[in-house]
Amino acid sequence: MNDLIRIPCALMRGGTSKGPFFLASDLPSDPAFRDQILLSVMGSGHPLQIDGIGGGNPVTSKVAIVGPASINGADVDYLFAQVRVDQQIVDISPNCGNMLAAVGPFAIEAGLVPVQGPSTLIRIHNVNTGKLIEAEVPTPNGSVSYLGDAAIDGVPGSAAPIALTFMDAAGARTGQLFPTGKPNEVIDGVSVTCIDCAMPMILLEAEALGVSGFETAAELNGNKALLERLESLRIAAGERMGMGDVSNQVIPKPVLISRPRADGDISVRYFMPHQCHPSLATTGAVGIATACITENTVASRLIGTRKPPVVLSIEHPSGHLDVKLQDRNGKIVAGILRTARRLFEGHVFAKPVTQFVCAA
Repeated sequence: MNDLIRIPCALMRGGTSKGPFFLASDLPSDPAFRDQILLSVMGSGHPLQIDGIGGGNPVTSKVAIVGPASINGADVDYLFAQVRVDQQIVDISPNCGNMLAAVGPFAIEAGLVPVQGPSTLIRIHNVNTGKLIEAEVPTPNGSVSYLGDAAIDGVPGSAAPIALTFMDAAGARTGQLFPTGKPNEVIDGVSVTCIDCAMPMILLEAEALGVSGFETAAELNGNKALLERLESLRIAAGERMGMGDVSNQVIPKPVLISRPRADGDISVRYFMPHQCHPSLATTGAVGIATACITENTVASRLIGTRKPPVVLSIEHPSGHLDVKLQDRNGKIVAGILRTARRLFEGHVFAKPVTQFVCAA
C-alpha cells in the first residue's frame, strides 16, 4: 500500500451528521492539496462515493479538521469542509453545528485539551466563520463519556449530552445579521428573509412555493420543479447578500417555513441546498430561531415575534430541535443540546494528490 497516502483518522457522529475527523497536522497545509486528499478520502464524484468513505448523502459527506487554537480565547480550531457527493468540490464556506458536537470529544481524546473534571468546557474557534462556540463535554472519571440518557430526533437511541452555546452567531459569513440591510424583501415575487446567523440562509413560506411544508424529505427531493425554483431563488439571494455567484457553494441554504403541526413553535424544511435535510442542521436552527425573535422577518410574521429569554421548538422531518435564546451583555447567545459518538479510529487511505485536479 506504499502507493497510497496513509492518514490517521477517526470516524465520528456529531448530532445528525457523520464524517471523518482529522488533526490539522496530519493533512497538507496547502488548501489545494488538502482538498484533493479529502476528495479522494470521501470518494466524491460518484453518487454512492463508492471509492471512498463518504455515505452518498450530504449529511454523511462532511469533514472536520481540528488543531490548536489560532486566536486568543479559544482552546481549539475547527475547520469544517462540506465535500460534495456528486462533484469534486470541497466547500469550506459554511460551519456545521452537528459535526461541531463531536469536536470537543475528539479534541480531548487527541490530547489537545485536558480534562477539567466531571464536565469539560471547550471554547471552539470555527475557522470557517471566525466565531466562538462553547461545548460542554461530559468527562466523568477523567475521560470522555459517550453513553447517557440524552436523545435527539434524527438519531436512534440515547447518548451523553453535549451542550453547545453559540456565543455571537450573527454575521457568520457576511458580518451582518441581515446582509441585504432588511429583514424582509421580495425576490421574484416571493417574500423572503435573507439572514446570516450561524449559517447564511434564505427563509421562505412553504405555501408561497405551492407546498405545505409538512411533506417528507423524500417527497420534496422528488419535486423537481420545487428544487429548480429554490435554486433560482437561492442564487438570487446569494447575489443580494454579497456572496457573488453561489452556484458552486452550499450557502445560502433555502429553508421552507410553516406554522407548527404538532406542539412546536414553527415547522421547517431545511435544504442543503439541493436536497432536503432528513432532520435539521444545528446552525440552521440557530438562525431560524433568531429570525423568530426578530421583528418583520417572514418567520416572525408567520408565528408572531417571540422575545428572549425563550426556548423555541423547531419541528423538522424527524421530530423537533429546541433552541434556547438568551440576551447576554447585549448579544443573543443560542444554546442547543446535541450528542456525539466515536465510531471508528485508525487510518484512511488517499490516492496521491498528483492524480487529482481540485475543482474548488
